Amino acid sequence: MPAFIPDLPVLLAFALAAFVLAVTPGPDMALFVSRTMSFGRAHGFATVMGAITGIAVHTALVAFGISVLIVAAPAAFWVLKIVGALYLIWLAVQAIRSGGGLLVSRQAGAKMPSFRQSFMTGLGINLTNPKVALFFVTFLPQFVSATDPAASAKLLFLGVEFVVISMPVVIAVVLAAEWLTTTLRDNQWVSRALNWSFAAVFMAFAATILLAEGRK
Repeated sequence: MPAFIPDLPVLLAFALAAFVLAVTPGPDMALFVSRTMSFGRAHGFATVMGAITGIAVHTALVAFGISVLIVAAPAAFWVLKIVGALYLIWLAVQAIRSGGGLLVSRQAGAKMPSFRQSFMTGLGINLTNPKVALFFVTFLPQFVSATDPAASAKLLFLGVEFVVISMPVVIAVVLAAEWLTTTLRDNQWVSRALNWSFAAVFMAFAATILLAEGRK
């Protein structure tokens, strides 16, 4: 087996942990659903690809030891928390604004975002979420030995495994959101209720992020 591939027990244990994290609701999952319900399946998948790119960035930072500096430095981590919380608050505002970017029912003339904008929205929600950084800094390294000369390569491999495990889950989420949209789009009362629900979810996650504490 190549040196960059962890042992089978490690791969299986990490696969289970990755699956549990993938099915756990979070701001990224709420964003996938709302983006799909607003603008269709293609934009949902564009947002997913942005979020996965964010995961790839976090994995690379962990593999090369940069994220440790962010989490260990209280000032840097505090800035990351504030930026992440403000980003989620912005998403909440967008969910309830007339013609906003996350509306289930758009008014006539509301501007359709580009796929690049949907991609960047997904990327932003992962890059500005300190809990994602904390997960990769504190959890991912547990599956490799610090004295392993191939530790960085193995961390990158586990990051790829995390994406592979997560993809079926997020694809199912987007497809389910598309089906739900088809079923409920004509019901304006339900659409408004969903918009406010998404706003509440993003605000709740923003509050959670602000309460997160960096490692002492």
